[in-house]
Parts: sequence; structure tokens; C-alpha cells
Amino acid sequence: MANTPHGGILKDLYVRALFKKLNWTRVVAFQTRNPMHRAHRELTVRAARLRHANVLIQPVVGLTKPGDIDHFTRVRVYQAIMPKYPNGMAQLSLLPLAMRMGGPREAVWHAIIRKNFGATHFIIGRDHAGPGPNSQGQDFYGPYDAQDLVLTYKSELDIDVVPFQMLTYLPDTDEYLPANEVPQGANTLNISGTELRRRLKTGAPIPAWFSYPEVVRILREANPPRDKQGFTVFLTGLHASGKEPIARALQVALNQEGGRSVSLLLGETIRHELSSELGYTKRERDINVARIGFVASELTRSGAACIAAPIAPYSAARQLVKQQVSKSGGFYLVHVATPLDACIKNDRAGVYSRAIAGEIKGFTGIDDVYEAPENPDLVADITKSSISQIVHEIILLLERDGYIGDR
Repeated sequence: MANTPHGGILKDLYVRALFKKLNWTRVVAFQTRNPMHRAHRELTVRAARLRHANVLIQPVVGLTKPGDIDHFTRVRVYQAIMPKYPNGMAQLSLLPLAMRMGGPREAVWHAIIRKNFGATHFIIGRDHAGPGPNSQGQDFYGPYDAQDLVLTYKSELDIDVVPFQMLTYLPDTDEYLPANEVPQGANTLNISGTELRRRLKTGAPIPAWFSYPEVVRILREANPPRDKQGFTVFLTGLHASGKEPIARALQVALNQEGGRSVSLLLGETIRHELSSELGYTKRERDINVARIGFVASELTRSGAACIAAPIAPYSAARQLVKQQVSKSGGFYLVHVATPLDACIKNDRAGVYSRAIAGEIKGFTGIDDVYEAPENPDLVADITKSSISQIVHEIILLLERDGYIGDR
């Protein structure tokens, strides 16, 4: 990528001036919102050579579809793949544009934008800017509706459409070919987006025929395998239900396992350190749980193991914590469902007695509701299982999902 003003973003006038300086008279523009791999490089090189043109790689780096790779990671990928092009063939321009996922009409808009940047050709692929399937599992648009609509306005747009099909890898000849050019009976290989995400999550190998080692390294840094990701174990239940002994024992077990730091967020500790000004109204309890969720999400994002053990009596607040933490790593909700009478017997401080006597108002389980989780990852009861057995069940959940285990 050429040295540019504007923080590396090539503006339209600058791009046109660059094309003139480089004597580029025929330019194929390629848009993407995803990381680029070897097939994308082969596609764009093929399109340029067939049209005796150069290539403008112009990914969008604004808001894209939920679940997409973040643009910081994608930009590093684009920068890593540019040296793979023949010398002098391609330039990288970042387009600060939000995807609308508007299908064919958005494809027309994208073509106009590339024309304004000085491109003479624009690659439009299958289901360009499509939003994906609807609630019935059917695509909103046909696979080539975008190509057809742009071709309809070709004369007005004054830019040539470069339609392309999915490229397929042929291992016997080590080459990529369009699907309609693959010889009948030829051996082919492909890795879907779903399979790529699985390999990133599990640490499974990503072959060189699919992507370049430099690209894979960047993607792995941004998407570490499960055993390198953080997670939160969120224990919820009545006061004196056994949450804290379970949490402390789990902390010991995870420290023995090694591989990541382990943080313990006990209910009373959080109340003292982060929420000392809060009372016990529903709103204040929700605020307290939200603060726990924020800390847990940050620890999870940094790759740590977080064990939280508040009462957290309300389902909505727990669900918000789950949504927040799950963006960064694993989340496991453990309902410590020890019966109330057993909790009262375990209460050495006599808090339940004071609540029953009316000395404490709004006490969970006595005169304030506890909303039991509907779909916890684990239900535990210290009257039925020992602390060590419960911890073992939690460890099995983490091993099942690959967060701990053999490295």
C-alpha cells in the first residue's frame, strides 16, 4: 500500500491522482467485508489479467454484519496479503463505509462509489451485500440478483461488471478454478466459513492452500483457540447456599490446571469494593450485578478465568451479564439450588433469623423473590453433592467445550 494521507485511507481524489501517476487506465475494484485468503487473491489476479487491468482492493471498514471479524484485524490481513500480488499490480484503499446489507440496490451504490474512485471494472460476487437467510431459512435475494441489477444500469453507471463464481481448489494441480471450469471428476477441496471459524476456535490446522501463513497468524491472534480464551463461571443462588465454598474450590482447581489467571468475584467482596454505596432495592441489585458483569467481561476478554458468586436474584440481570460476557468468551451459569431450609441451617451469621424476625427487609428468599434460572448450564445442591463433586462437574463442562484440558 502506498504511503497516503488520512491515516492510510485513500480518498477518491487521491486515488484518481494515484492511478494517473501510475498510468493505470484500466482498474478492477474488489470490495469485501471479510478477511482475504488465497482464493480472493487468485480471483482478483485472474480478473485483472483477463482484462489487462490493475487491481484496487477496497474493503469496507465501517459497521458491517454482526459476527463479522473486526475491522482492525481485517486491515492487518489486507496489509499482509498485498505483498502476495505481482509487483505493481494492486493497491489497497480502505473505504470507511457501513454495510447496509441491502442486496442488489446496495450493489448499484457500491458500483457508483468505485466509479467515483476511478475504477473501470467492479467485481460483484454471489449474493453481493446480501443479508443472508430470513427466519424461514430462505435467502432474501437470489444469488445473482445483484449482478443482474447492476448490469441493467451498466450504460448509466459507466463501469463494467465483473461477475464471478466461487473458486475451487484443485490439489492435483495446485490451482484455483471457477466452479464452472473444474474438469468433471477432478479432486477438489474447500473450507467453508463455518469450518474456518471452527478451526480457529479449536486450533485445528488451516492449510496453506487455503490461506497464507501470515494471514492465519493474524486471525489466530484475534481468534485464539478455546484453551487460550477466557471464560466466566457465574454461580447464583440464595445466601448460604454454598456458592462461595464452591467458588473457592473451583479457583483452586483452575489454578492447579494452569494456563490462565483466575479471578474470584465473591458477592460480599464486590459489595464492599465496587458497590458500597448501593442498597438492596431491585434497581440497586441490578446495578450491582451489572458491575459484576462488566468486570467479568473484561477479565474474560483478556483471556482470564473469572468465577463470580453473587446472589443475583433476577433473571433479566443475569441474562444481560451472559450477553455481555459471551461476546468475549465462554459463559457458564451454575444455579446453586440448595433448599431454603438448608441455607438457613448453614447461615452461621444468623442473617436469615434477623430477616425472619423482620429486622432486615427485602431479604432474598424471605420477603423478596429469587427467580430461579430456567436453563442453567448446571444445577448444584450441596445437600445432594459434595463441593468437590460439584467442582468436578463444572470442570467437565469446561473440558467438554475445550476451555481446559490437554494442551
